[in-house]
Amino acid sequence: MRTFLFSLIIALAINTYVAGNIKITVQAGSYDRMDCVVSADVSGLDLKESSSVELYEMTGKQKRLVPCQVIREKGKRPVLYWILDGKTNAGTARVFFAKKIRRKQTGESVMRVEDNKKALILKKDNKSILQYNYTHVEAPEGVDPSYGRSGFIHPAYSPDGNILTTIQPKDHYHHYGIWNPWTRIMYDGKMYDLWNLSLKQGTVRAKEIENIYHGDVFTGYTARLDHSIFTPEEEMVIMNEWWEIKAWNVSGGFLWDFESYLYPSTPLPVLMKEYRYAGFGYRATEEWNRENCEMFTSEGKTRREIDGSTARWIYITGDTKTGRSGLLFMGHPDNYNAPEPLRIWDESANGGRGDAFINFAPTKNKDWELKPENYYLLKYRILSYEGEMTKERADMLWNDFAYPPVIIVDDSQ
Repeated sequence: MRTFLFSLIIALAINTYVAGNIKITVQAGSYDRMDCVVSADVSGLDLKESSSVELYEMTGKQKRLVPCQVIREKGKRPVLYWILDGKTNAGTARVFFAKKIRRKQTGESVMRVEDNKKALILKKDNKSILQYNYTHVEAPEGVDPSYGRSGFIHPAYSPDGNILTTIQPKDHYHHYGIWNPWTRIMYDGKMYDLWNLSLKQGTVRAKEIENIYHGDVFTGYTARLDHSIFTPEEEMVIMNEWWEIKAWNVSGGFLWDFESYLYPSTPLPVLMKEYRYAGFGYRATEEWNRENCEMFTSEGKTRREIDGSTARWIYITGDTKTGRSGLLFMGHPDNYNAPEPLRIWDESANGGRGDAFINFAPTKNKDWELKPENYYLLKYRILSYEGEMTKERADMLWNDFAYPPVIIVDDSQ
């Protein structure tokens, strides 16, 4: 009887708390989770501009406040983000309650963006994660001006502050840290190259910044870019692109998402022709070469075997001033031609120097037609880390990205 009364009291307490709020159940599914990014549509809270959200986790009779962040996604639906912190075992579930509150004045966010009028710098606890360059960067002095461009990420940092990217290396002036141009584009019956800038057939230009995010869960931005071709008569924008970048407040490294939305901008289709490299590319720091860095893929392939293979993820680890640092690149299973073919440089690249280059190239072995009035999405997740990466950790991170926990929202409370 006492047990029954105690249970009844706890149930009444919970029901009193959740009345008029949203219950969110997070099911881990088939995979163990560790500090996993999760989100839920909270349209049921009827949020106003003056509203915010508090999130609590209920474990038995214990109620714990959980950092969360809500933004209006495309279509203006409110989406709540938080980190499923700690370990969540496969097959288990955790229960949260979201409550609408009046928006509060807060201090400086843990995750924030700094705008220096040339670039956006994403930061966590004042440590730089990455820099998005939205203003035009000129080619090096004495080099063909066509090599200048905007709309790329550099530097990308390790948690200890090591720079893991480079731009405008002397061997390939058109390489820009982390960037996303296309190499063989068929438009209106003619072929254009927007990757190899020296051909002067086209380029990619950064346009406006549409959103900037600060908070305790993530920081990031939405940016528009234009893909332009050069004809004898004019420069013409044939495709718009939006980058949605979010860096997450998790432990164990800098974790961030790169989403590319591609839209043909004229009544004509854009045909990405099969070619050995194109799309999401990464040029590593010039400090890395055949002697001091290594690559490994989800399929167990090493650097000398990777080029032309397909993979869910690939990591690169190399020597840095603080020891060893690296980047894990993950491709989403919904991407075109997933698991995507890879273009990488092996140890013999650049006359045997073995500089490091990685490219997810969905059109490496097949064409891709982009039709007007449609958008096409490519999603990647990146972790920069210190020390060494393991296959087990990479698989866990990819599972979180590719097959996140199931979210069940009950707004009938």
